[in-house]
Formats: sequence, C-alpha cells, structure tokens
Amino acid sequence: MAPVATKANPLLTTIPWRRIKFRTICGGRISHAPPSSPAQSTTATDSVDAGKKVLETFTEEFEIGKRKITMETGRIARFANGSVVLSMEATRVLSTVASAKSDGSRDFLPLTVDYQEKHFAQGMIPNTFMRREGAPKERELLCGRLIDRPIRPLFPPGFYHEVQVMASVHSSDGKHDPDVMSANAASAALMLSDVPWGGPIGVIRIGRIGGQLIVNPSMDELCLSDLNLVYACTKDKTLMIDFQSREISERDLESALRFAHPEAVKYLEPQLRLAAKAGKQKKEYKLYTVSENTYEKIRSLSEGPIEAVFTDPTYGKFERGEALDNIGRDVKKTLEAEGDEEGLKVLSKTVDNVRKKVVRRRIIGEGIRVDGRRLDEVRPVYCEAGHLPVLHGSSIFSRGDTQVLCTVTLGAPGEAQVLDSLVGPSTKKFMLHYSFPPFCTNEVGKRVGLNRREVGHGTLAEKALLAVMPPEDDCPYTVRINSEVMASDGSTSMASVSAGSMALMDAGIPLREHVAGLSVGLISETDPATGEITDYRILTDILGLEDHLGDMDFKIAGTRNGVTAIQLDIKPAGIPLDIICESLEPARKGRIQILDHMEQEINVPRTQDGRNSPRILNLKYSNEAIRRLIGPLGALKRKIEEETGGRISVNDGSLTVVAKNQSVLDKVMEKIDFIVGREIEKGGVYKGIVTSIKEYGAFVEFNGGQQGLLHISELAHKPVSRVSDVVSIGQVLNLMCIGLDVRGNINLSLKATLPKTSTTPVRQTPKVWKPSSNPEMEQENKDNQPAEAVESLASIVIRSAAECDEEDKSSAKADAPLDAKKLKIGTELTAKVQQIRARGLVLNCGSDIRGMYRFESGSGKKFVVGDKLRVKCTSFSGKGIPVMSLVQE
Repeated sequence: MAPVATKANPLLTTIPWRRIKFRTICGGRISHAPPSSPAQSTTATDSVDAGKKVLETFTEEFEIGKRKITMETGRIARFANGSVVLSMEATRVLSTVASAKSDGSRDFLPLTVDYQEKHFAQGMIPNTFMRREGAPKERELLCGRLIDRPIRPLFPPGFYHEVQVMASVHSSDGKHDPDVMSANAASAALMLSDVPWGGPIGVIRIGRIGGQLIVNPSMDELCLSDLNLVYACTKDKTLMIDFQSREISERDLESALRFAHPEAVKYLEPQLRLAAKAGKQKKEYKLYTVSENTYEKIRSLSEGPIEAVFTDPTYGKFERGEALDNIGRDVKKTLEAEGDEEGLKVLSKTVDNVRKKVVRRRIIGEGIRVDGRRLDEVRPVYCEAGHLPVLHGSSIFSRGDTQVLCTVTLGAPGEAQVLDSLVGPSTKKFMLHYSFPPFCTNEVGKRVGLNRREVGHGTLAEKALLAVMPPEDDCPYTVRINSEVMASDGSTSMASVSAGSMALMDAGIPLREHVAGLSVGLISETDPATGEITDYRILTDILGLEDHLGDMDFKIAGTRNGVTAIQLDIKPAGIPLDIICESLEPARKGRIQILDHMEQEINVPRTQDGRNSPRILNLKYSNEAIRRLIGPLGALKRKIEEETGGRISVNDGSLTVVAKNQSVLDKVMEKIDFIVGREIEKGGVYKGIVTSIKEYGAFVEFNGGQQGLLHISELAHKPVSRVSDVVSIGQVLNLMCIGLDVRGNINLSLKATLPKTSTTPVRQTPKVWKPSSNPEMEQENKDNQPAEAVESLASIVIRSAAECDEEDKSSAKADAPLDAKKLKIGTELTAKVQQIRARGLVLNCGSDIRGMYRFESGSGKKFVVGDKLRVKCTSFSGKGIPVMSLVQE
C-alpha cells in the first residue's frame, strides 16, 4: 500500500521543522514540507502548506476469520525503536520495542514485557482513592506472559542486550480480547526495530461452538465455546500453546491445533510487508559466544565427572546438585591456577552446556533418564485427603520429590473476587492461588507482591479444575484453593491440579470426576546446518533438571475423558507440530496412572455433616423485607455478621447465608427470623417480644413485626389468674402457633412449648368427707388413714357454698398487707392519694403497689393528697397497672 499522508496538526505550524531536520524513526528518512511559493499554496488545494509537519504513516490491512485487521506505524510513538498500532473493529492496541545500547555484565537475555489496560480505553475513571491505575493486576501479568513466551525463544543465542516490550490498550469495545492483538503487534514492532530477532510470529485464538471451530471469536462467542485455544507459531513450527476446555479428547485437540496453525500463519505476510516498507536495518549487536579452545578445555575437565554423577540413579536432587557444584569448583580452581581469565568468565555457562550434552546423549542413545527411570515412567505417587481436618477441605499430593499441600475455603457468593478488566466477567467465584516459597528449594528469599510465575502457574491449575466444577445451583459457594508448594522437583503446577482436585472432594464439592496433570518434556538433536530436528525422545513426568536441560515443558491436565488445560513453553526456536501432537498420548497414559492413585484415596465427595463443614442457605424475601434486614447503610447486616460470625449476601431478591458450621447458621437464622420473619405455619415455634398485657392475655410481636395473641389460657398448663403473673412487657418468649381465630388473628401458645409436669398417682382408700368445722372428726379420720394418704390429702379442704361466699367477703374487706401477685379484679382495699393529675389520681395501694383512678364525668368531688379512699380493682392497664373505682360506702 502507498503511504498515507495524514492531516497535520494546526498547532504545530509555528515550529520550524525544516531547520530542525526532524528524522522519522520508522522510515529512517527526512520528512518535512517542501518549499512552495505563495502562489502555489493559494491555487493548489491539495498541496501542503509551508511549515506544516507531514507524518509518514504506513498501514497494512488484511482479514482473518471474517475480522478486518489493520496494522499501522509512523503516526504515534515515533521515537520508539519499533511501534505498531493494531486495530480490530473498535479495539486498538499499541505495542512498542526499545533496546538498551549497552549489554552490561550479564550472561542472559534481560527481556521485559509489560502489558497494561487503562480505564480510559472504555471511557471510565478508575474507582480508586487516587483515581489512578495502580500495580499490575493478575490479568495484566498473564497477558504479559502470553506475549513473552512466544517471542523469547527467537532472540539469537548470546544476545544479552536489555529489551523492553510494552503493550497498552488505547480503546476497547469489550467485544474482543486485546491480549492476542497485543502479541501480534509486539511481533510486528520487533520486525520494524533494529533488534536481531528471528520472527515474525502469528498468534491466533480458536473457539468451538457446536463442534464448529471459530477463528478470532468474540467475547460473547467465547462464553458459548467449549474450548479457548491461543496458538503461536512461525511459518512451520509451534512456539506456544495456551489452552482451556471442557474435557476435550486428544483427537479433537489435535484437530484444533492443526486448524489453528494455518490461521496463525496469515499474520506473517502483513508483518513482512510492513517491515519492508517501514522497518529499520538490523544492527550488528555483539553476540557473546565461547571460543572453541575454551569450550574444549572446560569440557575435557568436567565431562567425565559430570557423566559419573548422571549415571548414578541413587543421587537425589540436592545430592546431585551438590556433586555438580563440586565439579564446577574443581574446574574453577584449575582455571585459576592456569590464569585463564576467559575461561573463568564463561565457566558457569559452559559447564551448564556440558551437562546438557551429557544428559541428552545418554537419553537419546540409551533411553535412560537422570534418575534411572524409563522414558514413559511416572515417579512414585503419594495421596492424602483430609490432612487438616479443621479446614473445609485439604490434601497432600506428592509425585517423586515434588510435594504440594492444598487447602479449600468455602465462602459466601458475595466474597467472589471482583475483576477490574476491560473484557470478561466482572467477578470470579472460583480461585486457585499458587505459592512457591523459597524453602521448597532450600533457598533464602523474600516474599514481595504478585509474582508472574506464581500467577501463571495458579491460573493454569485453576483452568484445569474449573472444567469439572458443578453448576452454581449445586455449588453456590465462593471457592478458594490455596496451593502451597512444600518441595519442588518438577511440575509443581500439575501437582497443584491433583492436590486441588482431592481437596475439593474433601470439602464436599460435587466434582464430576478427578483432574490430574503432569509435564511432558523433549530431548532432541538438531542438524547444525539447517536447525532441523534429526532425532528426539519424549519424556513423561520430567524432573526439574530435565526441564532445565531439555527443549520443552508441555504441561497437560485433564480427566479420564479428556484434556482440560494445556500450557506449552519451549526453549528452541520452534518445535514441529507433529512432535507436539505425538506428546499427547504419553501424557494421557501418565495421567491415568495418577488418577488411579487419587481415586484410591478419595473418589466421591465427602458429606457435609461434620461439625466443621460449612453451611449455606438461599432464601427468598421481598424487597421490603430485605431492606429491613440490611438496615440503614447496611448497619443491621454488619451487626448480625459481627455477632454471629456468619456472612450474609443479597442479590436480586435472594438472601444467601454462609456459616462456618451448623451452630453459627442457627444463630444467623434466629436473627434473620426475628427481623424479617418467615412463613407462619401451624405448629411452628417462633421467638417474640411481649408488647402489651390485657386481662384476657398478652399481645406478642414476632416473625418480623407480626402481631399474635397469647391468651391467658395458653400461658401455662395450670390455671393462671393474672397474665402479669407469668409474663411482663418486653419479655422474649418462644411461642408456638396454634392457629387462627375467626377474625384471622394469630393465636399463640406458651404452654405448648413447655414440658408437662408428671404426677405419680397415689392409691387412696375411699373416704367420706366431713365439714371442716368438726375438728374432732378430722383428727379421728387422720388417725384412721395411712401415712401416705394423710400426706397427700392434708391440703384438700371441702367447704359449702355459703362458707366460700363468707370467706370471699372477709378476704375482700381485710386490710392486711397486700401482695402484688394476689391482687385481682374485685379486690377491695384502702388506698392513699399519692398524686393528683389532670385526668385522675395515682393511688398508693400499699406494698409498693401503684394504682390509678380515672375521674368520672360530672363528678364534682375534690381530692387532696393523703386522702384515704376505699377502692376496688376493676381492670388492669396495658402495662399491668391496676385500675380502681371508688366503693360507695
């Protein structure tokens, strides 16, 4: 395509560009407006005005998977060594490359890849205190790794200059994930720069809906897809695979990989065309290599002892490492004695290269590995579920010397992780956090912030387990798995998958089946002239040393039915896809062996009837009831959580309660029922507060504000003369609903919740009772009765009706000290006027009893404090205060 001349900014017309001689970095040419006469500028409308800057822009447009893609350079970030803006619909990303001029003193490639998503890309302001983006988020670290992994192997050996690749999202419509776009833009920027690099590469995303593979699926299509494959390659070799699926078979996986390769290759030609138009000439950087004489000298001193160490299978990881370190120290002493400065500088790198060649020669030639295993042999496996019984779920998994402890914590749905990203879901309810402490390799280190490696390994294990998690209806919890590496000797991320699967079943999560994983390695021999692989061996369950000295780390996790997650990282500049597909079958066989051991330990989810197993309850309430429960600004909800230790989350009219155990759940539900209430059922027991007392019973507020009547006959199993003798205002009671009356009022019962008192019947002899007025006959009857009968019948006195009336009259007229519990309606007594109020009198009835007398209409009688009045109790007020009336004498 021809260069596109964009419109110059009017604000730049005052700058004397011709005197500055501004040089375009991308094109490498002088670019300024040619001089023109005033006549020409007035007659030619298409000519450029004098003094205006012309930005030379180069663009490539192409189509992949029915998506139009544009690559552009020269418009922005012109000072960068290489910069490309890649656009797909309304999503636009910028990738830049910069390289340090000096290499410093190092023997490795210091490549840094930074990916950043800023909120302005979607027209938003960060919801932080400073309203700025902070430290890199997990997604940004993962996208940075996705760019780093395919471009790193293509830098030439011995290139140790510092290189930084930065990718940032300028705009996002939320339809397309910018990660793959950033990787392709980074490849194009490296092609434009003067940094030596063996690209270009193509990175493609593949989905599958209904068995149909889709190229560059949108975010909505990914939600329906049963696989998410990110594939990076050169023209004929694979560089990186990042894969997640819902148990896809090895055959379908191979088909997806072979489908993705030609689609990814379509990105290469546009990059080559863009580099031909706007790319810089590659500089001749100094490559650090070891001279042939120095290499042969160090090899002759170290090869024999190194081979002796690697041929002894009795060495463990640390014993083998110590022996190799001793060999390096011995060679160093020899070089120091000879004064070989060049050899001392490259000693470490050269000895490591000798180790690599010894191991490769033995594996390819003899088929025997460092620890004496066969090529397809898995190390001994140890499984233990329920290692920490107090926790919700826990397990230990060991494969060889690699050991991982996993714990599972279940929480409320409201405790889900909030994701602050431009695309994808806003929350995540299943999390796996991987931790690699220094002690697991017997090293000293410092734990600081998020680690890219830990985030990447944890996300891989999380993807592997997510495929077998039950739907939200069967598992409403927020699930957090902590993977703590206790010892590391190869593939701790795959050990985290196996340990996490057992810990989930130990926690009672109904997984469809177990998930296990292992790492497959590759040892190859290449032709020095062509770089093609001439011979190779595939290793199952590689050691850490085999990972370091080998060509490939192919992590594959899955179930018996298929693969759930893959991560492929390589060291050479690409591996043929045929070898990758060939590695799937050894990985499947090794995975089945590990699954057999795991299923022997635990093969079904544990029941959640233990005292420490968590409880979760989903409830439906009206919006008004939920507002009452939450309280102003959530104060009431927080108070309940602080008092009980449970967690309450509200979502769309539903209430979810999560408790540590059953006792905590009971406390939370008691609080909720008291505030919000639940459906009234006959025979149900509810907690309520007495709000008022009447002559016939008490009114009780219960079940979130409902009123019920506790009749006097339902107070106790024995007759109650006064309601206030049993209950008082403000008292909390457990009451049973016994039904509704004809008016629809709720009838409650206290005696239905009380145990009935049992009495043992006493055998009695028939007796003719005499009036109590004859004491001689009473004594005679007592003498003739057995002792037991006397004791049981002594309190029974039978009177005639006339005697009972006379007794009631005498007791009513008695002025003996009054007991508050014996005061009842109809009782006459003498009371003093204590206070005179507008509508009545406050009377002192004795024994600290206060009564009230209401003035009668038309009564002109005047009262004085201290007057004695003869009164009779006629009723009780709502607060239990006796209401008196005057007795006419």
